[in-house]
Amino acid sequence: MDAGTLALLLSLLRLTTPLCIAAMGELVAERAGVLNIGIEGMMLVGALVAFAVGVSTGSGLLAVLGGISAGAALAALFAAFVLWRGADPIVCGAALNLFALGATGTFYRVLFPPELAHATAPQPGALVFVVLTGLLVLGVGLFLARTRLGLALRAVGERADAAHAQGVRVLRIRWAATLFGGACAGLAGATLVLWIADTFVEGMTSGRGFIALALVLFGGYRPLRIVAGALLFGAASALQFRLQARGLEIPYGLLLMTPYLLTLAVLALFASRVRPPADLARPFRPRV
Repeated sequence: MDAGTLALLLSLLRLTTPLCIAAMGELVAERAGVLNIGIEGMMLVGALVAFAVGVSTGSGLLAVLGGISAGAALAALFAAFVLWRGADPIVCGAALNLFALGATGTFYRVLFPPELAHATAPQPGALVFVVLTGLLVLGVGLFLARTRLGLALRAVGERADAAHAQGVRVLRIRWAATLFGGACAGLAGATLVLWIADTFVEGMTSGRGFIALALVLFGGYRPLRIVAGALLFGAASALQFRLQARGLEIPYGLLLMTPYLLTLAVLALFASRVRPPADLARPFRPRV
């Protein structure tokens, strides 16, 4: 294997990992009936918090935990509006994304003035994130398919009223699934700054949260298929960078569009073929 091929494979791995992590969290949330389009914002906040904690403490582990906690905290805010107050999840998710974009840019400039602009985050190592991703995919797959709690979670996403009649705590499960999805989004954001970029850049998620949403649909709500989809998107992004490095006469804007055009193609081809959970995005009100 030559150096160019090895570099391409490593680039593929780096670009695929955050997509897999975010998509696994969204898979669990959607299986429970919660549509969380705010994962883009949760990734962005997780990235900033991980970067700030990493720079201030010098600890990669604390940086990762900070990113996870930030994503979960933002997911709790989302759940409070959607699950408790019955707000529209799409409106809340969009508002959360806009809030995260503005807030992270503002706080980054406050925390890191020009004299600290070249600060870099500690790197836990590529193996840490690869192993975490593998364990996450395996754990989510086994949880949903092989455990009673996973069965209850899927029942909540399909028929919340029927699950409630059988004694399943619907809101508790949806809360837990939403927090898990937010924690995964925060971990994905931490991966961006601690492994891929080494620093924080405003808006650095660049739509990866929305790509993760498309991956759940592309994979038909099955973990291994979602990973295959993430590899496809990662390959498109890696190819984009490879073509840029070779200096081919392809418009730069067209290269940047490649992963997002692929996202639109996936949605167009698979949106009508995949059946989402029946109670996805439907509010639940327990009957007394």
